[in-house]
Amino acid sequence: MTDALYMDDSSVRRFEATVDRSLDGRVVLDRTHFYPDGGGQPADHGVLRADGEEWAVTDVRKTDTIYHHVDGEIPEGTVVEGELDWERRYAHMRYHTAQHLLSALLLEEFDAPTRGNQLYADRARIDVAHGRFTDEDLAQVEARMNELVADARSVTWYTMDREEAEKTLDTERTRIDLLPDSIRELRIVEIEGYDRTACAGTHVTNTEACGRVEVTGRESGGKDRERLHFTLA
Repeated sequence: MTDALYMDDSSVRRFEATVDRSLDGRVVLDRTHFYPDGGGQPADHGVLRADGEEWAVTDVRKTDTIYHHVDGEIPEGTVVEGELDWERRYAHMRYHTAQHLLSALLLEEFDAPTRGNQLYADRARIDVAHGRFTDEDLAQVEARMNELVADARSVTWYTMDREEAEKTLDTERTRIDLLPDSIRELRIVEIEGYDRTACAGTHVTNTEACGRVEVTGRESGGKDRERLHFTLA
């Protein structure tokens, strides 16, 4: 089983690992900082290097373990250096943290729980249970988001026993009930004084790093569901 190092430290750009398995352009490493696609956050890209050779990491997926899709074959037992496409990863970290802020804000001020989200390197969208946002609502959301970013609130993550999380966290915000019963320990991402939720994604360590937020529009996502689009500058 691959040791998912990105869960503890999101700041690492380069690391060393050993190829445990290699088959049909996919490799399993004993440890990795490459984030696999999931939770609305796209997979990391980058390269693996060994003995003067280089393989592009074009996708990362997690099923029974974490599979790195590469443009070639790497022999099992090879010790490789992994390097993330840091510009892509850092953009995802900024957008994921901003999405947490937005989810908490919409729940607190509009009673609109998040039902889905998708992040990209240059934009993001969020789906919430809500009738319709007016132009005035969107202006209010944008202004409040930028206040929260400017507050420079710290962002931390840690593990919590599921039973404790169910007792102490807002279940409408965390949706712990959607997680399989077999998951007994949760990774919690906390934005100082504002939000705590279960999340396995990567984040910046301070809201100030998100930069200027612009709510770029809305559209209907179906009955009583709204989709908001936003960018970070």
